[in-house]
Amino acid sequence: MPDMTKTEALSTEGALAPVDAIAPVTHEKPRSLWGDAWADLRRNPYFLVSSVLIFVLLLIAAFPGLFTSADPTKGDLVHHFLTKPELGSIGSPDWFGYDGQGRSVYARLIYGTRASIIVAVAVTLIVTIIGSITGMISGYFGGITDAIISRITDIFFGIPFLLGSMVVLQAFTKRTVWTVVFALAFLGWTQITRVMRGSVITVKQADYVHAAKALGAGTTRILFRHVLPNAMAPVIVVSTIALGGYVGAEATLSYLGLGLASPTISWGVDISAGAAQIRVAEHILLYPSLMLSVTVLAFIMLGEAVRNALDPKLR
Repeated sequence: MPDMTKTEALSTEGALAPVDAIAPVTHEKPRSLWGDAWADLRRNPYFLVSSVLIFVLLLIAAFPGLFTSADPTKGDLVHHFLTKPELGSIGSPDWFGYDGQGRSVYARLIYGTRASIIVAVAVTLIVTIIGSITGMISGYFGGITDAIISRITDIFFGIPFLLGSMVVLQAFTKRTVWTVVFALAFLGWTQITRVMRGSVITVKQADYVHAAKALGAGTTRILFRHVLPNAMAPVIVVSTIALGGYVGAEATLSYLGLGLASPTISWGVDISAGAAQIRVAEHILLYPSLMLSVTVLAFIMLGEAVRNALDPKLR
């Protein structure tokens, strides 16, 4: 029988396919929890809608001059006292009408975004940092350290959030954005501490943590290299949802006259002014309230989308 090449021998009837035609086996790199979460978020309509809304809000807060040329503090009682909205004049100072001092409601709506966003983001960052550190120390070391931190957390947790913030703000004669941030952060770290503590207690039992200890890794390296990254998922979820709550808390304090006050521009301040004139000019109350509701809803939707993506049980 004449000699056959290797490929021809394998190509005979009933034989295997040619060697050159066999496709190489590829192994896909397994995705991490964060990779799976990102892939899930990109398919979630709630995440997409909330992300667009939050991006627009951040853009308004950073560059309000791009959205209106009107001065939010300039009033004209002669020509614009309680003028009704002209909804056809999109983007103009007349769009949402004027308040009792002749100031453009639309301009104040745009410039008021900055105070609400700054308060919400700053408070969230502060309470997340403080709560993550205290919760990580409490959950990892346990014993007397855990008992002391847990009892301090219980004391602060027992104080009603808004009522406690009001009491703290009473200590300041001048209330600015940063005094409101301090008052809200002073009592807001407790929930993050509890969430982080429970997450760390679970993570520190993992095999990779025991392996790091066996290899002689220091406590600081174990905490920040192995424990913290794997315990942050529930904290991120709680912090994201809490963002909307802090926006509402700032507006509530300003509405009650205990938070921001004029000349600071805030949705809560405008809602408080509009409530006094709701019978004759409901638009002064309506538009800041709608803006506040949309902002809170956007952050809550984002938090829910993140929670669904990071919790394997909800997929």
